[in-house]
Amino acid sequence: MSTGDGLVGLSVTDSAPTERGDAARNRALLLTAARRLIDEHGADTVTMDDVAAAAGVGKGTLFRRFGSRAGLMIVLLDEAEKAEQQAFMFGPPPLGPGVPPLERLLAYGHERLRFAWDHRVLLSDANSDPQTRFNPPATLHRTHVRMLLEAAGTTGDLDAQTDALLALLDADYVTHQVDDLGRSLQQQGDAWESLARKLCGT
Repeated sequence: MSTGDGLVGLSVTDSAPTERGDAARNRALLLTAARRLIDEHGADTVTMDDVAAAAGVGKGTLFRRFGSRAGLMIVLLDEAEKAEQQAFMFGPPPLGPGVPPLERLLAYGHERLRFAWDHRVLLSDANSDPQTRFNPPATLHRTHVRMLLEAAGTTGDLDAQTDALLALLDADYVTHQVDDLGRSLQQQGDAWESLARKLCGT
């Protein structure tokens, strides 16, 4: 699928399978309970036991639905992730198509940094499981950054450069920078932009 500026191959991820009947209702019930608990108590304090109890189901049912706490976190992040994906693939510039690839890359870095901070607890939980860390949304983000680097004329190992840029946007890393080192999101964004510009030869 085209992103509107000649970059081809991306499509918005959809990690939730189509469901119907009781299965769909139970899934909605569990997600509603999880969101309510997170809003009331914070994502870092909510356990699978809490979610199951709030939804009125057994913990085994919850694990069968989502596999793990990380799996539940990924589903909760799904709506926000899809909105961000729509923005950087099809939305207005500079995040979306219509400007040079370097401008889009810089806009992406600042936006993803904010997203990582706003959703840091859920992202950290989702990334804690090796089976879910490299999920379809993560793969989509990696593909997007690599394509923009290539379109900007970046030379060298694009895979390594992509991984280096994305490492600076990892939720745990961003949280460490803010909480432990006192580096603001603006400072981190400036550092990310500096690296991106150097990789693109500007």
